[in-house]
Amino acid sequence: MSEFDVVIVGAGPVGLLLGCELGLAGCSVLVLERESAPHSPWRAEPLGNRGLFSTSIGAFDRRGLLPAVRKASGLPGGFDADEPSRVRFAGHFAGMGINPANIDFDALPYRLPSPAPDSMMSSLDAIETVLSERASELGVQVRYGVPVSGIAQHDRGVSVRSGDREFQARWAVGCDGGRSVVRKLAGFEFVGTEPQFTGYSVLASIAEPHELRSGFTLTPTGMYLLRPDGLISMMDFDGGAFDRARQPTLDELQTVLRRVSGTAVTLNEVHYASTFTDRAMQASTYRRERILLAGDAAHIHSPLGGQGLNTGVGDAMNLGWKLAATVRGDAPDGLLDTYTCERHPIGAHVLDWSRAQVTAMRPDPYGKAIQAVIRDLIATRDGSTYVFETIAGLSTRYDLDDAHPLIGRSAPDFRLDGGTRLADLMHHGLGVALDFCGDHQLESSVSHWRNRIRYTTARVRNDLGLAAVLIRPDGIVAWVGEGDIDPAAFERAATRWFGTAES
Repeated sequence: MSEFDVVIVGAGPVGLLLGCELGLAGCSVLVLERESAPHSPWRAEPLGNRGLFSTSIGAFDRRGLLPAVRKASGLPGGFDADEPSRVRFAGHFAGMGINPANIDFDALPYRLPSPAPDSMMSSLDAIETVLSERASELGVQVRYGVPVSGIAQHDRGVSVRSGDREFQARWAVGCDGGRSVVRKLAGFEFVGTEPQFTGYSVLASIAEPHELRSGFTLTPTGMYLLRPDGLISMMDFDGGAFDRARQPTLDELQTVLRRVSGTAVTLNEVHYASTFTDRAMQASTYRRERILLAGDAAHIHSPLGGQGLNTGVGDAMNLGWKLAATVRGDAPDGLLDTYTCERHPIGAHVLDWSRAQVTAMRPDPYGKAIQAVIRDLIATRDGSTYVFETIAGLSTRYDLDDAHPLIGRSAPDFRLDGGTRLADLMHHGLGVALDFCGDHQLESSVSHWRNRIRYTTARVRNDLGLAAVLIRPDGIVAWVGEGDIDPAAFERAATRWFGTAES
């Protein structure tokens, strides 16, 4: 019986990205997926379309995967490294769109010009195709048609069962979605709030498409979204009463669409239809001994604003290097516990952000009053900037017990004088120490972690007034040096995040 370092349950973007991160670090990884095949209409365009924002795009960029993701998404694979990207889609709050022209990009914290976009559209299928190919290159095994029916911890690790088959691993991670089997079998507490609406995603032919407005439309009875690709989303504030165990009929969908849109529109044919709610729940912890959760298995909420996929990508990036270091045996004490400490507050904030949008959409006098206030706010430069930086994850900062405002944030895309970008230095999944002084002040200190931290000394086009930075494998700034670099301070930070120095 083969034993793996890690078994991941779920081969969606989060599970595959986590598998790639672990494989990049040399771990043996098995990914189990209950679906019999990797492709389905629900994951391809238009049903599988999702918005990617800065943190997720930055993650793919730092692993050298962004060109492939762009190409798979029908976008130009390459980009001009000397041409900063322009934001064309800034997102929305409760269906009220953000005008990119209103965003004050100079006010965004520690942001440097980068060719990587702050937002882009992709599909689950495109992302999974790229990650599956990368996982195969890294030796990660992905098996389809393997539904998990049992999971148990023991002295040596974790047993994961599928029917009469059993897989052994030192660790297991549930990335198996909002109805996570791993979460339920392992006994994770899952708490939150119940739904206020039933949502419907429908791909259908419409007899009178001119009767509906394109884009988001808030109405006195709910909200609907008509996309150019023909996909219709509807939010019916029925308290989540629809029985989601069955498929809605054409007549039911037409009734809801007419009620929400206030039109007499007719659906000729329904090609695909699914339901969702704004139920907002979160696991109280993301780890129980040797079993962990990531993505929708750890937190679920309304899909408004496209936060689910982006939050899951953040989970995978945060967990991957920490779990790999734990598997290798060179992790400092408590490193794996920082996964919950850092990511749980992010998940809780996303749930509250989702709840706030649902409240603003309510088809009652209270919802209308809030909508009026929000429209006034996002029409201002400060309001648009705040909403955009929140959606894009640019305001995210982990509490790493350090007063410097850059520590705990995603690292700016520093550009070396030779043209190399920070993202280029992170393709191998190591930490990075950037010494801007060019006099090798930190080289001796970094050599103690030579297999875990990559050292680069060079002038950069904009050093933001810093002398040096230490960046974790997930792209988070762990330490900064100002003025005269203090090697002892660097070594304390390196020890905290990368363990004991090598002999």
